[in-house]
Amino acid sequence: MTVKSVCVYCGSRPGAMPAYAADARALGRALAEQGWRLVYGAGDIGLMGEVARAAQSAGGETFGVIPRHLVEREAGKTDLTRYVVTETMHERKKVMLMNADAVAVLPGGAGSLDELFEALTWRQLGLHDKPIVVINSAGFWDPLKALVDHVIEQGFANGTLTGFLTWADTPQAAMEHLKRALA
Repeated sequence: MTVKSVCVYCGSRPGAMPAYAADARALGRALAEQGWRLVYGAGDIGLMGEVARAAQSAGGETFGVIPRHLVEREAGKTDLTRYVVTETMHERKKVMLMNADAVAVLPGGAGSLDELFEALTWRQLGLHDKPIVVINSAGFWDPLKALVDHVIEQGFANGTLTGFLTWADTPQAAMEHLKRALA
């Protein structure tokens, strides 16, 4: 039996609300307690650092992937189970997604959106069939959910697009979905 891995996209900043960091820590702990490996952007700052430290503290495996140009900027977390330095951001995203069985998205900025939309686009194109769960910490992703609905309503995607995303209000709800999806 192979260990399941979940790729977590999240911010390199803590964000404005304490709930974001609390949810990052809860997800990191939950992944470790489930015996699943965290795959993430290898940063030791912001929500990235929170999710990784929580997973490590709970005894979980961690796989971090960071492009060379961000090693100092995002304080590359080198004490991970596996630490990979890539040449480009695109290579980072590919290595992260290809080494995961599922994707979970916590609050974040442009980078997190880029990662989410690349994974979603690849899913839409049939390049993978991995579950994607968006953790809507304190309603952070409500505008994104409305935007996805708007894209469909305006005819730029069909309704199957929403089927590729699962929206969860808490890390616990996200984990319940992932347990079912990865069973």
